Amino acid sequence: MDFPFGPFVLVPGGAGFLGSHLCDRLLERGHCVLAFDDFSTGTRSNLQHLQGHARFRLLVGDVSDVLPAAITAARRVFNLACPASPAYYRRDPMRTVLSGVIGTWRLLELCQRTGARLLQASTGEVYGDPQQHPQTEDYFGNVNPIGPRSCYDEGKRCAEALTFAYHRERRVDIRIARIFNTYGPRLRHGDGRVVSNFIVQALSGEPLTVFGDGLQTRSFCFVDDTVEGLLRLLEADIEGPLNIGNPEEHTVLDLAERVLRLTGSHSRVVHRPLPADDPHRRRPDITRAQRKLGWEPRVSLDDGLRETIRWFRHELQLAARPVMLNGHAARAGEAASS
Repeated sequence: MDFPFGPFVLVPGGAGFLGSHLCDRLLERGHCVLAFDDFSTGTRSNLQHLQGHARFRLLVGDVSDVLPAAITAARRVFNLACPASPAYYRRDPMRTVLSGVIGTWRLLELCQRTGARLLQASTGEVYGDPQQHPQTEDYFGNVNPIGPRSCYDEGKRCAEALTFAYHRERRVDIRIARIFNTYGPRLRHGDGRVVSNFIVQALSGEPLTVFGDGLQTRSFCFVDDTVEGLLRLLEADIEGPLNIGNPEEHTVLDLAERVLRLTGSHSRVVHRPLPADDPHRRRPDITRAQRKLGWEPRVSLDDGLRETIRWFRHELQLAARPVMLNGHAARAGEAASS
């Protein structure tokens, strides 16, 4: 694909939540960027603001298929092309495994031919329901290989193994980031992630759904901080894996209370049964990232939630706004789906 300023950065999954923010930051730093996405979980609206940008291109396609010749000029590759939403990967587990493993294989083959560097976006889910706390990169994890989450967890573990196999056997230049819970603007409604679920429920006046007793913990990293960690890792002299996440640990109930306070919502909290294999504790040890990258999160949970709430409030207002459709008033969401 022709760019006016030379070689480009390839971002499979570039229309997703994290990928679109990464595209923004790469462009801010002066790179040419090619987003490659099949829109199975990403959306065009995430990239709408980049239409017409001289150093940005969008190519529609599935990373699990034969890759188009247009991407061979890439010199850096961020592989974010795998569903990260629980609601999606539980609905389509086969596609989740294939995109995570076959897609990674195709990109590794590309990088072997072209000499490009690949950053493989792995996940804190490779640790499963951890018995070590906090989780260091040396911990092997506690994963159910056939459970309802295994399509994502084991797909990512296999992708890590494949990435290092190409590095050791074929000298492919690689980096691996284990990304923990990330949140921020452009999360999708109804994607099964706890932050977006709570915010949409609170703004809509619906009960906040907490699974189990709510005492299970998560560590929430604002998207700007995660993107900065990925950019630093790509250019660092270390293959990884490196944990990229926020080491502050919060219970799910604490998150619910924060969302209610920051939205001013009077919604109540309701409890539902805990899903199978749901991790009880999740907290990254980021000592290695601090030492090797000089990186750590900067955005507090409250500040990040405020920005995310502002974005969702705007999105919900747009969805509720009446528009004219065939001479009749309809909701914006109805018009888009008709």
